[in-house]
Amino acid sequence: MKNFSSAIQVIPLEHYIILCTTLFCIGLVGVLYRRNTIIILMCIELMFNSVNLLLTAFSAYHSDPAGQVFVFFIMIVAAAEVAVGLSILVMMKRNVDSVDINLLNRLKW
Repeated sequence: MKNFSSAIQVIPLEHYIILCTTLFCIGLVGVLYRRNTIIILMCIELMFNSVNLLLTAFSAYHSDPAGQVFVFFIMIVAAAEVAVGLSILVMMKRNVDSVDINLLNRLKW
């Protein structure tokens, strides 16, 4: 029987850092320059997921499960953000008949 542990290639931590930085920057550009609420929510989720991936990579690299526990709490916050964001989106569509961020001025008293 072959030893498969020598066949497993470990991805260096630098590759995770580059990937997560790229994903976070894509999400940041989407949040700053887009006006569609759905795209902004998706970009925020992309930013959360890039941080989660980086925390998981550091946690596995240092053999410390604390990072993975922290990822679990970030996922709970992301789920709450989706619920609140979608409810705001439904109210925007109902009141303004659009999901454009610039039209939120109509919702003021």
